[in-house]
Amino acid sequence: MMEIAESDSALGYGKPPWMFKGSALYQLHLVKAETARAFIPKEFKLVEAFGYTLGGFFLANYEDSPAGIFDELVVIAGTVWNPPTSCAWAARVLVSSDKACAHGRKDVGLPSQVASFTKSVKAVSGTKRSRFGGFMNKIGMDNMQNAIDIQAKEMNNHTAMDICSISLTGSGQ
Repeated sequence: MMEIAESDSALGYGKPPWMFKGSALYQLHLVKAETARAFIPKEFKLVEAFGYTLGGFFLANYEDSPAGIFDELVVIAGTVWNPPTSCAWAARVLVSSDKACAHGRKDVGLPSQVASFTKSVKAVSGTKRSRFGGFMNKIGMDNMQNAIDIQAKEMNNHTAMDICSISLTGSGQ
């Protein structure tokens, strides 16, 4: 672990803790321990039960941070034991800003890569009835939802490579 608190950030962020403000989605998944071990250094003990560990992804949009406005997708390989607690191990970190990438690599030790994020939001009509007895229908909100599509493409030598596509549908209420 780096002794960051002793000195200022290499990028002028100052001493931690750094403040990041925005919105995020954290999706947890069971990951086969055998798969997760390929991304975790041998010196760390994988937290596992019945051949699985807890992994997933973290998708964030930062509206204010030391690196400015940026998007981030973190793929969590699994959970490792880091006494006195455990922590998620980032197998892949994609960010939409060169400054955020440099901060992740130099100040935090993350495997950050620059990526292009594309987002589209659209209202979608549905047929699902609300449990509120038609009240939401009367005000025109019973069958409306927002669909959000997000694509992340890793940038490598001015070439974009598709990494993931995420579709989210949430209630418009």
